Amino acid sequence: MPAVQRQATARHYLMCEPVHYTVSYEINPWMDKTRYTDVELALRQWRTLRDTYLELGHTVDTIDPLPGLPDMVYAANGATVVDGVVYSAAFRHPERQPEGPAYEKWFVDRGFVTHTAERTNEGEGDLLTVGDVVLAGTGFRTERAAHAEAQELFGRPVVSLHLVDPRYYHLDTALAVLSSDAGDPQIAYYPPAFSPGSRAVLRTMFPDAILATDTDAAALGLNAVSDGKNVVVAPGATDLAAQLRERGWEPIPVDTSELLKGGGGAKCCTLEIRR
Repeated sequence: MPAVQRQATARHYLMCEPVHYTVSYEINPWMDKTRYTDVELALRQWRTLRDTYLELGHTVDTIDPLPGLPDMVYAANGATVVDGVVYSAAFRHPERQPEGPAYEKWFVDRGFVTHTAERTNEGEGDLLTVGDVVLAGTGFRTERAAHAEAQELFGRPVVSLHLVDPRYYHLDTALAVLSSDAGDPQIAYYPPAFSPGSRAVLRTMFPDAILATDTDAAALGLNAVSDGKNVVVAPGATDLAAQLRERGWEPIPVDTSELLKGGGGAKCCTLEIRR
């Protein structure tokens, strides 16, 4: 059967250069502060990721990195933007809590309508827009009450999904949005990262979803960024890349291995601004 002809759409991203990146604390299983962090390598990998988006025709804005906030590079955690409305992040761990106001200020300064979160949530790390629906992770970082807060703000159905594996502590480490087209929403996900009930919900909502292998998940391959055709993905997620290609997507491997030491990949570094 011939592959479906996919269509890319221009995207608008916000990123933060990892000038102050290091692993100086441990708040997820990927972090080990005894390991050496190569900041220059992280910078090169980040710039390659940014340049890849630009070469694909997307717009990339940047926020100034702040000293003392090494995880600010993971811009996706900084907010959720739907229909031009910004829902600020409110981080669970004290080490990251100053990031929320910093990202919110960036949006306020540029005239966006912003809502300061009252409930703990970690932005697009746990709130992923798929068509007319927002898939919302909980279990490790974002509290379930934030799902209700987001639904009231965005006026879209929010579907709660319970994460059970601490390695996949954010939804965007266990699930990738491949197509946000309301007529044909498509995802890939790693079933063992979810509770039985959440797996059943995903099977019902996305019966044709790509199921990632253990190898894909361990490479943080689901922390991927799709424009509807091109999918920026970790080089180690070879099974995922093969499935993507079979279904008409174009996988683009981009190495973010140094940033993986902090628990993030391409998607973690990329906040989508949806107007």
